[in-house]
Amino acid sequence: MSPTPSTATPTWHQFERKVDEVKPSKTDINYLVMDYLVTNGYPAAAKRFAVEANIQPKADIESIQERVEIRSAIHSGDIQIAIEKINELNPQILDENPSLHFSLLRLQLVELIRRCTSTPNADITPALEFATSQLAPRAPTNPQFLEDLERTLALLIFPSENLTPSLAPLLHPNLRKDIATKVNEAILKSQGARKEARLRNLVKLRAWAEQKARETKSGIPDILDIGLYNEKQSASDHSRSSHNGNSDDAVMTNNGDIDPMIA
Repeated sequence: MSPTPSTATPTWHQFERKVDEVKPSKTDINYLVMDYLVTNGYPAAAKRFAVEANIQPKADIESIQERVEIRSAIHSGDIQIAIEKINELNPQILDENPSLHFSLLRLQLVELIRRCTSTPNADITPALEFATSQLAPRAPTNPQFLEDLERTLALLIFPSENLTPSLAPLLHPNLRKDIATKVNEAILKSQGARKEARLRNLVKLRAWAEQKARETKSGIPDILDIGLYNEKQSASDHSRSSHNGNSDDAVMTNNGDIDPMIA
């Protein structure tokens, strides 16, 4: 008895056959991975991968450590330390980017407010003095600066456990992560390097190409699994993955989350 259309095994999609026919060079893939590890600041993983893949990194892996220390300080809320390290590395990074400098100072104010309001009847004077001396003089130069400063100072008024949707993100770890990413990109730009790894550019290009193909109703599968992250990966797998590398690499992840680009 011949199978009915509902029970017949679906034919391998023509698009998937074409994808399978593409055989990228292993060397090219290795350099893509190495570029990602160096750009995003995984020195321990980059060293290990260089040995295993038998390739020579195009950048000095030791120089990554400076970015790791700066980003680690931001993730830990030690913004003053991060600013000092940025200036030691290259003072022009903040001098020529007032928006980034203001973002770091505002984050420093957020951390001060976090500490000042962590206990009942705490002294908020340090936060107010910092806002007055460091942020208030800069706020009039840009309407967005003034708005950001006003929103940040509102944290002194409302209890942290009952913040409005517009204020809650200021105390979320994602703010540290986002600013740390911008700092990392600014440092790379100052060093004449790309601010984003080639692998991420390829992922964006692939997503754009898929969107265009669907807009023109090209014959592609309903779901295209890029294979960067396995949603069905067990919790134990996540735990094992998060312990690969050393602590220097760990601080470069999203506050403990596994980077989906290397999971």
